[in-house]
Amino acid sequence: MKSRHKRLAFILAGLTALAIATALVLNAFRSNLVFFFTPTQIANGEAPKNTNFRIGGLVEQGSLKRTENSLDIHFVVTDTLKRTEVVYSGILPDLFKEGKGVVAQGKLGSDGLFHADQVLAKHDENYMPPEAAEALKQAGEINKKTGKTLVIPESNP
Repeated sequence: MKSRHKRLAFILAGLTALAIATALVLNAFRSNLVFFFTPTQIANGEAPKNTNFRIGGLVEQGSLKRTENSLDIHFVVTDTLKRTEVVYSGILPDLFKEGKGVVAQGKLGSDGLFHADQVLAKHDENYMPPEAAEALKQAGEINKKTGKTLVIPESNP
């Protein structure tokens, strides 16, 4: 084999290895990517049906229901325009409360309920996830245009 052919084979092997490595990295990145949707986007059908994603907003006052003798919990997440019922089986974070910001990760079921695998609550009195805060801000602007009153729960010191 001539040195020219050896060099060409080496370059082709390097490019092939680089292409395989790139494909593996992109596949791993895509499978770990989790998108955020608001209850309004879910109601409009923008959320995927069989893919993990996050939903965020406020836990609606009076919506928290626990199933007796189990860890199953039902609550409603709202962005003040639309609402989505969430089902979660597990222990909720200590800071989880009605009227406070929440982000839940899971899948939208065929029954129309959001089945959460993980629930995240705010970490202090002034914090709300940036995506949820933006969704509430947009909902407030829409409420102002339509003449509806935006009700944001008060903070408990």
